Amino acid sequence: MAETKKPAGTQDTDQTKSTAAATKTAAKKTTAARTKTAATAKAGTKTATEAPKATAAKKPAAKPAAAKAAEKPAAAKPAAAKKAPAAKPAAKAKAADAVATKEAAPAKATAAAKPAAAAAKKPAAKRTSTRPTKAQLAAAKEAADKVFAERLARHHDELRWLYMELYDNGDMFAELCDQMKRFYDERTPKLRALDAEREAAGAWYRASDMLGMQMYIDNFAGTIKGVEKKLNYIQQCNVNYIHLMPFLDTPADKSRSDGGYAVSDFRRVNPELGTMDDLAHLADKCHDKGISLCMDFVMNHTSEDHEWARRARAGEGEYMNRYFFVKDQGIIDQYTRDVPQVFPTTAPGHFTYLPELDQCVMTQFYPYQWDLNYKNPRVFNEMMYNFLFLANQGMDIIRIDAVPYIWKQLGTNCRNLKQVHTIVRMMRMIGEIVCPGIVLLGEVVMAPVEVVPYFGTVEKPECHMLYNVTTMATTWHTVACRDVRLLRQQLDAVFGLPREYTFLNYLRCHDDIGWGLDYDTLKQWGMEEVSHKKYVNDYFQGFTPGSVSRGELYNADPVTGDARFCATTASMCGIEAAGFEGNEEAMDTAIRKDVMLHAYVFTQSGLPIIYSGDEIGQVNDYTYKEDPEKAEDSRYIHRGKFDWELSKNIKKKGTVQERIFDALKQLEGIRRDEPVFGADAEAWTKDYSDTSILWIVRRAGNETLHAVFNFSDDAKTIWMPEAGIYTNLVTGETAEVTTVDMPAWSFIWMLQK
Repeated sequence: MAETKKPAGTQDTDQTKSTAAATKTAAKKTTAARTKTAATAKAGTKTATEAPKATAAKKPAAKPAAAKAAEKPAAAKPAAAKKAPAAKPAAKAKAADAVATKEAAPAKATAAAKPAAAAAKKPAAKRTSTRPTKAQLAAAKEAADKVFAERLARHHDELRWLYMELYDNGDMFAELCDQMKRFYDERTPKLRALDAEREAAGAWYRASDMLGMQMYIDNFAGTIKGVEKKLNYIQQCNVNYIHLMPFLDTPADKSRSDGGYAVSDFRRVNPELGTMDDLAHLADKCHDKGISLCMDFVMNHTSEDHEWARRARAGEGEYMNRYFFVKDQGIIDQYTRDVPQVFPTTAPGHFTYLPELDQCVMTQFYPYQWDLNYKNPRVFNEMMYNFLFLANQGMDIIRIDAVPYIWKQLGTNCRNLKQVHTIVRMMRMIGEIVCPGIVLLGEVVMAPVEVVPYFGTVEKPECHMLYNVTTMATTWHTVACRDVRLLRQQLDAVFGLPREYTFLNYLRCHDDIGWGLDYDTLKQWGMEEVSHKKYVNDYFQGFTPGSVSRGELYNADPVTGDARFCATTASMCGIEAAGFEGNEEAMDTAIRKDVMLHAYVFTQSGLPIIYSGDEIGQVNDYTYKEDPEKAEDSRYIHRGKFDWELSKNIKKKGTVQERIFDALKQLEGIRRDEPVFGADAEAWTKDYSDTSILWIVRRAGNETLHAVFNFSDDAKTIWMPEAGIYTNLVTGETAEVTTVDMPAWSFIWMLQK
């Protein structure tokens, strides 16, 4: 079978053999494990609940070299590195080269010969080498090794305890430690320096100047190199965090790629987008500009085209053990009974039948995405090596896709199991040992009570950040109902969490909007689940009186009436409808709604992120229906190509693009400069008699911000809590204020000192 291609100069650690060969030490430690793995290969046809451990030795093996170093840090301080001589300035070096050239060339004239001869008599100036000496290199390595040993010592005992609790395999843990050291050694000096800087700064991702932008590489700029050429525009947007949507290699057939979430090679970039070298170069340029890069890391499954899957399909037991193969119909029926389906209409069921093996493989998402078996320590180790490899390409934020699904256990709903938290906690520690500048962003699309545990605890943290999914969906519910009561409850719950817990806040993303609302609470106000879901979907499609939204349903179930919704922010706010109708008054309201909603996101505690195109009010793209590979997936309605021609209008006064772009830029500047928007500021909602008014209060020191949002089609007059001197942060006006007149879908940021 043909080998999966890897980028030049990198090792393939997707395979057991290549991992074991990575270092001599690791090879010795895993000989017994590999022997046992081969012995258990024949057991590959066991059911999902009987997945054997990939390696044998249960007795703890000799501790790896890295672990020994952790237990006994070097007592003697490393010799101080001698200061390297400064390099010559380029101009002087060129002048020296020119003189040397003249000395070597024959004299062309007698007048020139004398100076040349005189110069030749003088001893040539010795060039100072900028290369470090062996002693300097040895001292630097000793210092680096000490840093690694200290980090490993900090986490070793807990990491080993959790690993052994999950896998009871000392050899595999020894290999993991040795591989962590290898990836640490391979991390560039520039990335190590960034790690040290971020360690010193603390939670760098919580700074109030952080602003994210999410984009598909091909839609935004064609290729990775294209994105690099557009960094100036990204900076113009005040963005310093770029989330690049999935770019790793996937099947060429887009109908089997799931938009990039069916990964066929974790070490290779999709050739249509560029190479791994292009990615590392982009990361380097971004770091020079103070921009961080985020990427998706799909841990739950691989593509059926991944080498592991191809070898499993060929009947290789070792690789079959990396997935869940089942032949017993009773087990399949039990999963069907106990485990909710992810896509009940477009991809029903949990297993896909493979006639060549006469077995079924678990595919909880789509039939071409095979669920990984994390009961096998080889799977965990290899996926951690992939994680560290990508971190070493310069990635700053690793978005862990579909976190709650990664551990399966027969007899449970296979969601949010305690082993999932063990895996995320180990991943957090591995990152803090090898690349502590990295941030883990968890995608947990669950009820609020199930989301928060993925932060871990302050003492034993898991994810650094989580998506604020529930608040996003509730925000659009609030738009449709013009009722802020549920939103207030959820914001207060978030504001009441430890301030170390950081949410990523957004209005929309690449995905659909699912109406996973708190229906127990909504029932108290007369909103039943089925009828309410139909109402909000009708509202945002523009079917209800007074709605200005436009969009389409996704995964609509004709039996239950359940469906998700897809559209751009601008189209949901009415910009598409107003433009089509040529209604200037409606356009003014739509732009005001769009800006108000972004101001609301900027007011929340956490890191705000916008979707590429929202900064210029880009509307739905219906051309996806003309592409056979996309036509069946309505999510492409809001995944259109970025309109660079339209973006030129940001410089034309009075255009829709200029009005939105400049308004957001102003709000971003205010948020960056005012302490009340800081991560450590107090925040809460204020009760107000009008249920269409959302009032958020933030306090830092002696300053208090009153952020008020009118979620109504009507103008309102609001009363300030107490008459006093307030500064309108948007207009800059300072005056004594008692009441404020607020147009429909508007907001105010009033600062009181």
